[in-house]
Amino acid sequence: MTSTELTGQDAPRYVRLSIELIAEITDEQALKTAALAQVENDEYLDDEERTQSVEAIEVDPSGSLAHFIDPVALLGDVPGVELASATWESAQTEFDPEGEGWDEYTVDESASAE
Repeated sequence: MTSTELTGQDAPRYVRLSIELIAEITDEQALKTAALAQVENDEYLDDEERTQSVEAIEVDPSGSLAHFIDPVALLGDVPGVELASATWESAQTEFDPEGEGWDEYTVDESASAE
């Protein structure tokens, strides 16, 4: 019995995936340079989108990181799945690895060393 049979649906089903990543920018200039190159070489951006992207990169380094996110690559090799829609954003955030709630997804280094 498939999950489609369990729900009684014959039509394709949609699943919303929520992924949260915290990235540390260790070299803002290197990121900015790479993002500007990415925007310059993006064949799918029209001139207006390209101008807006360059402005966003100049204003905020977190905007630079968004140009390297590729949701198609995340699902591209998953059999039986087609990307229907994708949105994402990047924004500066506070990060306290010692704070409550931040450690729930920390990789246990001792467990992976075995």
